[in-house]
Amino acid sequence: MDAILIQSAQLLYPNHSLDGQKVHVLIEGGIIVDIRPFKFDDLPKNYQIIDAEGWVLAPGFFDLNVNFGEPGLETKEDIQTGAAAAAAGGFTGVAVQPNTSPAIQSRAEVSLILNSAKDLLVDVLPIGALSINRKGEELTEMYDMHTHGAVAFSDGDHSVQQAGLMSRALLYAHGFEGKVMSFAQDDSIVGENIMNEGEMSTYLGIKGSPSLGESMRVARDLYLAEYNETSIHFSTLSTAESIRLVKEAKQKGIKVSCDVAAHHLIWTDEYVKDFNSQYKVIPPLRSEEDRRALLQGVKEGVIDCIVSQHTPHEVEYKNVEFQIAEPGIIGLQTLFPLLIAVGLDLKTIVEKLSFAPRNILNLPVPYIKENEEANLILIDPKKKWILDERTNKSKAHNSPFWQKELTGQVRAIFNNKKHKIFE
Repeated sequence: MDAILIQSAQLLYPNHSLDGQKVHVLIEGGIIVDIRPFKFDDLPKNYQIIDAEGWVLAPGFFDLNVNFGEPGLETKEDIQTGAAAAAAGGFTGVAVQPNTSPAIQSRAEVSLILNSAKDLLVDVLPIGALSINRKGEELTEMYDMHTHGAVAFSDGDHSVQQAGLMSRALLYAHGFEGKVMSFAQDDSIVGENIMNEGEMSTYLGIKGSPSLGESMRVARDLYLAEYNETSIHFSTLSTAESIRLVKEAKQKGIKVSCDVAAHHLIWTDEYVKDFNSQYKVIPPLRSEEDRRALLQGVKEGVIDCIVSQHTPHEVEYKNVEFQIAEPGIIGLQTLFPLLIAVGLDLKTIVEKLSFAPRNILNLPVPYIKENEEANLILIDPKKKWILDERTNKSKAHNSPFWQKELTGQVRAIFNNKKHKIFE
């Protein structure tokens, strides 16, 4: 049915004339044909009615950091299942990291991603690799990928170790207003360490990863961005010192933005004490001091947006000893309830998930008004549900939330003249 009436949803859209009001929205063929603060009279009987009393209407979320396996690692997640998980989490758009095999490093891989996703409910946009095979030795054809649809450039979960290569990447991207993303980690300091260096790593007898390994790389790349007079985005920052550096850089006028993975806002290295590999992520879960600094950074606006860092793995890569388990968790469907759990208000959540990510990539923010294509979601912040085999849309189930009750769920999603209503 292409004719849908959304009744009694609270609109959450800053600076919208109806922001905060209860609205009624008519959608026909994927286009918003009317939106008003009072009910419609004498509607045709062929309208599907969604009773959205108690729900919030907002622009669709966008995730700057997700991992789908395609191409090459489809047993972890393909574009179809990844997009299904994204839709269930309220994301009408995602940017996929080049952590694939082969990496997204040429127009061929960029076109593959875009063509595979062209008929989906969710926009799947590729992030091109900065260096060939993500080895940090030789730049890719960044501009060629840009003209074919790459929205940013990163070596994914490989940090660029050579300062000269990162400097050239920033300078090159500046010429066509490309966005370079930095995963900040000095490998010579971090090494093969698998958890945060601190009291818990000492207690467990595990060699820890010092937060210095991240903040040193943040400092270096901030200098390079300033020197090349270009912008830079830091992915999944995890330490208090990194946030301090970014805050000072912003005050100085350096063009910098950053995001944090949602799980770093709620868990600390204390959760690793039972060697549960579901809590093994990269960067590692940090101290309570770091967690509080990250949350404060979100509230102050130093941290621009929040990501899921959705990283699916087959069961044999997680259900092993902590030391050899692969890092990463699935997070697309649990990001919204996680942010509810840490106490963020809905206005902040929508800003960090809908507006800021698109602004960073210079993508248009969906507008909820007449004659615009519907790119929106309905969310119930009080709905309780359980992540399990029935509700999970990803191929993987590597999540600390598995078979646990969550609060806050997406009830409907509209995009690309398609929609889905969830039970």
